Amino acid sequence: MKSNYFLRLIIGCFMLLSAGSASAAQISGAEAKSWADEKGQMLLETFSEPDLGKRYEKLDELFLNYVDLEYIGKFVMGKYWRQMTPEQQELYQDLFRRYALAIYKGFPLNFDASKIKYELGGARPGPSYTDVTANIRFDMGMKKGQTEVESILIEFRLHRVNGEIRLIDLKLAESSLILSYRGRFAEMIMKNDGDIGWFLEDLEMITSSAEQSNAEKLQDEEY
Repeated sequence: MKSNYFLRLIIGCFMLLSAGSASAAQISGAEAKSWADEKGQMLLETFSEPDLGKRYEKLDELFLNYVDLEYIGKFVMGKYWRQMTPEQQELYQDLFRRYALAIYKGFPLNFDASKIKYELGGARPGPSYTDVTANIRFDMGMKKGQTEVESILIEFRLHRVNGEIRLIDLKLAESSLILSYRGRFAEMIMKNDGDIGWFLEDLEMITSSAEQSNAEKLQDEEY
């Protein structure tokens, strides 16, 4: 059960995240904590939506409004970004947006928001970003006459782009989510002998398959 909650948490929190570089405008600790608290509560409310189609619609809206997909998409490509033609870069960014929206729907996101406590910790402003910590506490129910609670400490990094705050990474126990994406894509490219065109074809197949699976899930929900 713990691993199931852990996977849900990673994907859920990633939707709070946000190819140019970030603005150098600093985000104060108070501003970052206020933003993180507001978006965290919005996310928990969205999880409470009983209709799967409406839940996905609201989650997509949160994802697109508060995730800097352009930054993340470029970052996870690493050195291979410079090897792309402008046409491939444009195709990839559109494909990455579809991929990101499709993949998270493969995880069960039917949280009971009443059993989740979202508590902000500290904030550490940097030159062009601010790190904010939060503690996620799950009420796992009664066990041996006592309420069992699981707690996970997370850290997410905010930056400002075009005057708006977006989150660009999520860390759990020093493990970076976007670095894991970067490693996954690099492995795909190496398996394709470094050919970006083949990589894009594989990414299209993975994305289309996930989109089809999500569509079937929604159809089953209607019946």
